[in-house]
Amino acid sequence: MRLSLPNLAKGVDATVRATSLNTEVHSESYLSSLHSSLNVSIIMEVPPVALLPNFLVQQKALYPFRKQVKPPLYSHLESLFNIVLSHTNQELQVGGTILAAKLAKERGWAINIGGGFHHCCAEKGGGFCAYADISLCIHFAFIRLHFSRVMIIDLDAHQGNGYERDFSDDRRVFILDVYNPDIYPYDFEARRFIDHKVEVVSGTTTDLYLKKLDEALEVVGNMFDPELLVYNAGTDVLEGDPLGGLMVSPNGIINRDERVFKFAKEKKIPLIMVTSGGYMKSSARVIADSIANLSKKGLIDLDSPPVR
Repeated sequence: MRLSLPNLAKGVDATVRATSLNTEVHSESYLSSLHSSLNVSIIMEVPPVALLPNFLVQQKALYPFRKQVKPPLYSHLESLFNIVLSHTNQELQVGGTILAAKLAKERGWAINIGGGFHHCCAEKGGGFCAYADISLCIHFAFIRLHFSRVMIIDLDAHQGNGYERDFSDDRRVFILDVYNPDIYPYDFEARRFIDHKVEVVSGTTTDLYLKKLDEALEVVGNMFDPELLVYNAGTDVLEGDPLGGLMVSPNGIINRDERVFKFAKEKKIPLIMVTSGGYMKSSARVIADSIANLSKKGLIDLDSPPVR
């Protein structure tokens, strides 16, 4: 079965317009299942959703997965964020992740403030994730942008079991997943498909977390030579997050993101960042502070030329 990707907003170049691209990601049967309020309630893990008419579920539950929301950010970086976000607050999060691949190829980097639905695979949603934007983005990168090797660096607190299943036998995709094994999704089968896994147990603090990350980046840098890097930058590792179980400070997350961008820049790898999980209001401020830091350090720049 084939899926036509969701429409990107008006004004997006035709080469990335979703209606012009069919990729073998979600099956028609899976997409049809989203027209059942019960199925959506299971994916969203909110049982009362099952009692709602499906047109309301589509509008209130599923559309926000696709809608690109622009959080409050520093006004002096407005022009910078206009290009790393999608064009307006009507952009789709899934479309934003796909568009990020095109922008990364053109400029060397792109950030989608949204996306990172890493628990969804071709045939199944879960963990609040109804659409497999990371898998869709990578398929787009292979088919339309002619990349041949992609590395995923997933630093969300949760294991990225969705894309792990989608790329289980695809040697063009290398997966580094740093996750807490004590929390959802407990997908032991999908763990077999991680090329380099780092388990950080509940209570892991900033210093140990960053030490493990540094070690992992050094290892994977010698294992695989990607042409594109997809960075799933979940902030649910933040201390106090009710679902992540880790104890990483706000500055720790800023330093984490800086390390990944330096890794990509030193190796001249185009990078896509998506923001994934984060279940406290303070996550929005941490994301804004981190992007401001990346700009200050010269790791993102509107004038960045293509790196390959």
